Amino acid sequence: MKKFENIKIYKDKREHLYVQLYKEIKNLIIEGKLNKDEKLPPIRKLAQLLDINNVTVVKSYHILEEEGLVYKKIGSGTYISSDFITYISRNEQEKERVSSLSLIEQGQIQVKGNMINFASATPMAELFPVDDFKQVLNEVLDRDKGRAFDYQQSQGYLPLRKTLVEYIKGYNIITDIDNLQIISGAQQGIDIIAKALLNYGDTVIVESPSYTGAIASFKSRGAKIIDVNLLEDGIDLKNLEKKIQIFKPKFIYLMPNFQNPTGISYSINKKEEVIKLCKKYKVYIVEDDYLSDLNFYSRDNTTLKSLDLNNELVIYVKSFSKIFMPGLRLGFLVAPSIFYDNLIFAKHLSDISTSGLLQRALELYFSRGTWKEHIKYMEEKYKSGFDTMVGSVKKYMPPEVKYIYPKGGVNFWFKLPKEISLKHFYEQAINKNVAFAPGNLFFIHNHDDNHFRLSIASVNNDEIDKGISILSNIINNLINNKVEKEKIKNIYKPIL
Repeated sequence: MKKFENIKIYKDKREHLYVQLYKEIKNLIIEGKLNKDEKLPPIRKLAQLLDINNVTVVKSYHILEEEGLVYKKIGSGTYISSDFITYISRNEQEKERVSSLSLIEQGQIQVKGNMINFASATPMAELFPVDDFKQVLNEVLDRDKGRAFDYQQSQGYLPLRKTLVEYIKGYNIITDIDNLQIISGAQQGIDIIAKALLNYGDTVIVESPSYTGAIASFKSRGAKIIDVNLLEDGIDLKNLEKKIQIFKPKFIYLMPNFQNPTGISYSINKKEEVIKLCKKYKVYIVEDDYLSDLNFYSRDNTTLKSLDLNNELVIYVKSFSKIFMPGLRLGFLVAPSIFYDNLIFAKHLSDISTSGLLQRALELYFSRGTWKEHIKYMEEKYKSGFDTMVGSVKKYMPPEVKYIYPKGGVNFWFKLPKEISLKHFYEQAINKNVAFAPGNLFFIHNHDDNHFRLSIASVNNDEIDKGISILSNIINNLINNKVEKEKIKNIYKPIL
């Protein structure tokens, strides 16, 4: 029992007691403090030791058993499973896979200098407004001196929050300043939402395919993730309603404008129907506004948050990574006031507060109007790359390859013919110095072998044209080789 005496259970904490106990025991296992086949304390004794109900211990043991960390011997007790090493290994592999993709997307994994990088969704460094931002940084340091390095309140630097409340009025989002939270990038926003809202065993519904970083955050909270297919105009509403009825999710995670990875945008009718559906079943929506700023050919980039007129349904997350400088890790979320305390608590646990210096500099950057000039510049650059991509795909890509034609954003989603192996295609592309993101990374079970994503964020126009030409040649060769093999197979087919 000594190993369990230091377990801390907080009855005034918002998290369920059985979830706290499950996490504490799981940590003891992962840290190697409990050995395989070691017996856990009897339910009644552990409940007495921690001053909790027997049912709390039963529930926590049940979760541990579901995860394969413990096993029961009828009439004997509960024991540490010898499979826990496999469990840890599997989860570490999953973390490594997700981490690798995230690093690629963020441009932190440097591909070879001569490689055409369609894998990264991070803008090229030469597009960063370095000189302008250096100027506002210096002004902030001259103006605020040492105060620029103080901790800000967890909710964020007040003048910046006021500025952002005005800024999002341009998206037809009207909110109170107390509902806006500064975050260190969209990924942190998703993560603190998961910490604030999810308990072990809660269900989250996501689009299929979806953003890998979000899926990883929800899994880390022990959530059950259910996916719903995307159609050309957005999520499949009939299937969504059916799964809401069956699984009763805590929230739905959606990217309604230029979705990652597909580039799909929801129709305005579908956005309205999603809001109605979630109101009907009292389900919250986490809206990741990934790239609605890069709206090249769409008549509509309405956010779900702007349709949430009473600010009671949608938690809106927005980052400046794809249109500003990703390394700054700045963004914000807007949430119903009911989540205020939980989000503040989760944010404080995450990093106390986002960099005060960067918040002050961004506020000055906005108030000077420099932001609008930069957005216009980025739109022009991205639109040029977008048009080049569309032209190159139409020019080179074999008709056997299906793709979604987005109306904006930076991502293009392709589907190979069934007879072509994505693995072989990927290997040959890498050998030809072209990188892309395999589609299986964006599905919750990683079973896809047909899709791939190309991003224009980190490539110039010449690289786009050359890269699409190379990829198209590889696909054509794979198709032709398959056809030839089928012909040979038919010629030498034995006669029965």
